[in-house]
Amino acid sequence: MTTLFLIVIAAVILVCVWLNNLSLRIGIPTLLVFMLLGIIFSYTGLWPIDFDNQEFAEQICSVALLFIMFYGGFGTRWKAVRPVIREAGLLATLGVVMTAVLVGLFGHFVLGWEWLESMIFGAVMSSTDAASVFSILRSKRLGLKNNTAPMLEMESGSNDPAAYMMTGILLAVMTGTNSGGNIAWMIIAQILFGGLGGMIIAQLATLWFRNMNIQTHGFDSLFILGTAIAAYALPSLVGGNGYLSVYIAGIILGNEEFQDKKSLVSFFDGVTSLMQVLIFFMLGLLARPGLLAKAIVPALAIFVFLLLIARPAAVFAILTPFRKYPFKQQAFISFVGLRGASAIVFAIMATVFNAQLQNDIFNIVFCVVLLSISLQGALIPWVAKKLDIIDRHADVMKTFNDYSDSTPMRFGRVAVEADGPWANKYVKDLVLPGTMLLAMIIRGEERLLPRGDTLLLPGDDVIIMARGFEDKKTYLQEKTVKVDSRRVGQPLSRYPGNGLIMMIRRGDKIIIPEGDTILEAGDKLVILKLEQDSPTVFRRG
Repeated sequence: MTTLFLIVIAAVILVCVWLNNLSLRIGIPTLLVFMLLGIIFSYTGLWPIDFDNQEFAEQICSVALLFIMFYGGFGTRWKAVRPVIREAGLLATLGVVMTAVLVGLFGHFVLGWEWLESMIFGAVMSSTDAASVFSILRSKRLGLKNNTAPMLEMESGSNDPAAYMMTGILLAVMTGTNSGGNIAWMIIAQILFGGLGGMIIAQLATLWFRNMNIQTHGFDSLFILGTAIAAYALPSLVGGNGYLSVYIAGIILGNEEFQDKKSLVSFFDGVTSLMQVLIFFMLGLLARPGLLAKAIVPALAIFVFLLLIARPAAVFAILTPFRKYPFKQQAFISFVGLRGASAIVFAIMATVFNAQLQNDIFNIVFCVVLLSISLQGALIPWVAKKLDIIDRHADVMKTFNDYSDSTPMRFGRVAVEADGPWANKYVKDLVLPGTMLLAMIIRGEERLLPRGDTLLLPGDDVIIMARGFEDKKTYLQEKTVKVDSRRVGQPLSRYPGNGLIMMIRRGDKIIIPEGDTILEAGDKLVILKLEQDSPTVFRRG
């Protein structure tokens, strides 16, 4: 049974990676396909068991959502969102409440639902999905006018805690498990312990991370991963809003200066993608096509109301008083209110809670999310163009923490040899490209800062700094010249091979090769090569 589970998991992950590449090309979040995969595995019997354990699904999805929330903060570039922090904060709190109330009123007066159940559904659907919005903006490189992209990122990344808090409070009211005083304390505790907990844990983690001096590559990612879990779990233990805490911790840690920070952002980008896959695939496992057919009519009505009335009303009511956001910009922000992972998690939470719900909230949310991702997601680039909100000169990547507005520099080391061109020369006499700098000279145990009149001596190690280079189409490969190789004793020009030989390691010596360099057995060739499907070719300059 364990082997079968592993085969299924491997198959799902491999398909999801392939679908992600497809998503980057067409600009539509592949979460829709992950749902369908879950339905196929469950409904056709491909899944080894009849998965219908919503309590288990709620626990798994809650854990997955904490990582999504953490990355929402960790990937946010504070410098980019600071100009719109006030507006985005209002949209993420007051906007969520307004949306929930309007959807609740629609459910009661139009669909005929009971008051509390309508409001619970409104709370479940009130937050927007950050990951879906990010995916479309990044894949299409949609640079937007007037700080629209940072506002969307900040709002969609931070509005889940408000929706979670409203959902929990309304469920408590429906079940009658809390008095008015307890509910008031619940609100205070969620905000107080959640906010303070996230700040304290992030500050402690920052101090520890800087002083711990992690030696093993990859353990820095594990440290931040553990911090994210602690930021959610510890405040939740004392009644705090774990999602609020983990989001605040993510923002603080994401905007600290760490070594290899870009790799940390990339790591959590991958973790978040996996968590999304998990949530939407599990949603597909839980879904039943027969129940979805019954839920599609109310779901379609709610989707249209959200898209055309509830979301625009909240956005326009909040942004219009600022008088610096044109009508078209507000219309676009209203449109980019995709529903996704958080709505699913909160729907499962409402379903497993000991509340007497008269409507199939889970399957209705399923259909609304399905419509939102497939229709709204596909139309975002078109709507941006029609509303003339695209800025051709803006770089949407500046909104995210893996963007660097400074020139990426790398250090290199050059040994000054007695018969080399740099030996016994002054620094001012060296002919260097304008993009290369001499950063330091290592002379025995000394560390010298180079000046124009500094004399380079044989045995010196010169530390140079140059512009970094990253290219997925090229890579380095090391090959050893074997004893029986036809290259042994021959000049390099006779057998150039496939690729460009950049360097030869011969024992402790490093040789920069030329055409007449004679190869010896045991030489290690460092070769610059291209991907096989790359249209680029090497040629001599």
